[in-house]
Amino acid sequence: MANKYINIYAGNPTSGGTDGTQVSTDGANTSPIAATLDASKAESAKIKCAIRCETGYHVVGDVTIAPTGTNAAKWAVAYDSTATADTSPDDGKFGASATIPNVAAANVIFWVKATSSADEDPANDTTVKIQAQGKIGKA
Repeated sequence: MANKYINIYAGNPTSGGTDGTQVSTDGANTSPIAATLDASKAESAKIKCAIRCETGYHVVGDVTIAPTGTNAAKWAVAYDSTATADTSPDDGKFGASATIPNVAAANVIFWVKATSSADEDPANDTTVKIQAQGKIGKA
């Protein structure tokens, strides 16, 4: 199910475009942001995402994106307005949340990073959600 005003997209979205696969917002995980990691190797994976409003709307001020849920500490978010849209920011730019300005009807690229640790068992973890918070206004 789509949000009426703003959504997150994965699937290699284009900066400034309107492409990408809409990430599920209903908790059904029909189109989740996903990473396959080998816990025995303590791996991480960076996933390119975008956020945009529906036509005719924009975020008033900034939008904050953060992982929430039981294992949110294993996820991080990065936004870097100076990075290219095709390469992820340096690891030092990832944190518990990211603040993104100027979100309107075109893709604004951000990145999420999932990390595994050697002390965990193999699992299909669906406890984490990527939450976007901001005030929506008419364009």
